[in-house]
Amino acid sequence: MGITIGDVKSRPVSVPKIVPLIDVLLVLIIIFMVITPTVPTGLPALVPQPSSPLSNPQQANRHTIVVQVMQGGELMINEERSDWDALGPRLADIFKERAEKVAFVKGAEEVPFAVVARAIDVIRGAGIDHVGLITLGALAKE
Repeated sequence: MGITIGDVKSRPVSVPKIVPLIDVLLVLIIIFMVITPTVPTGLPALVPQPSSPLSNPQQANRHTIVVQVMQGGELMINEERSDWDALGPRLADIFKERAEKVAFVKGAEEVPFAVVARAIDVIRGAGIDHVGLITLGALAKE
C-alpha cells in the first residue's frame, strides 16, 4: 500500500511491494527452524572414566571388560585368552546378570581396523549395548 502526493501523470512512480517479500522470508525462516533440529549430529562417544582414588582398583578392573585384538587375530578378554568362536558366548555369559552393558575394544597397532570391526560386531551380537574404543592416546596415559 503506498500513497503518492503530487501529479502522477507527469512522471512514472514505482512503489515496490515489500509485504509479499516479508511473507516469503518469514515462511523460509520457519522452515529452517523446523529442519535444523533434525540434522544428524554424529555418533555418541563413550570414554572410560578414571576410577576415584577411594575405590578399590581391583574391583574397578573386575567390572570393566576390555576385549583386546592382538596381532595375528588372537583375542583376550581382560587378560584371559579367547578365540573368535567363544567370544560371543563368553561375553553373553559375563553380561547376563549386569544391568550396565558396556565393553571396550583395544586393538594392537598392527591389526587392520576390519578385524577390530569384526570384534565390535561380535560384541554387539552378544547383546552389549555400548562398545567403546580404547585408542593409543588412552594407552599413553596408563
